[in-house]
Amino acid sequence: MSSMAIPPWTANGVLPPINPSQPVSPDRSPYVVSLTDYVRRFGGTSERRTVIDGLIRYRAALHAVGLESGFQWLDGSFLEHVEWIEGRAPNDVDVVTFYRLPAGISQAQLAAKAGALFHNTSVKANYHVDGYLVHLGMDPELLTRRSTYWYSVWSHRRNQLWKGFVQVDLAPTEDATAATTLTSVSSSGGRP
Repeated sequence: MSSMAIPPWTANGVLPPINPSQPVSPDRSPYVVSLTDYVRRFGGTSERRTVIDGLIRYRAALHAVGLESGFQWLDGSFLEHVEWIEGRAPNDVDVVTFYRLPAGISQAQLAAKAGALFHNTSVKANYHVDGYLVHLGMDPELLTRRSTYWYSVWSHRRNQLWKGFVQVDLAPTEDATAATTLTSVSSSGGRP
């Protein structure tokens, strides 16, 4: 998976949904980015670093139950300049994890093993993540409906402003570097 740069916020304080100079190009949301670039871009305040720390811990919990193949869509007010738009810090990050089952494990076995990771209320309380899971091996028509649902929910603010979001790989290969980067962003200060 190749990574691209996260575009700057628009004048409305959101990520652009498309490249306005090339509106039908593949340079569009969801922007496929590295987890480390995500941390660098959005970890500029202590409140944001708390949320990112929760995201990294959530990913570790997913990895611990064998979910290492797939990708995550990251969105919500966390990807907006909500400090400017609404005068508040983000409380959490919205995450849909599209995953492949580990070899030899059924969906029922995963649900039994993963327990609270399949319950949004628990995930939000423990990780600052408004998290949802989508199995990439489900019936193709249902997968298409679920993907379309999440894309349509996340491609707009509640006021119907069109906006973009990002995608990161689910694999744990970059998590340690992202956690270290979060510490260095913390010590250098910065803004969202």
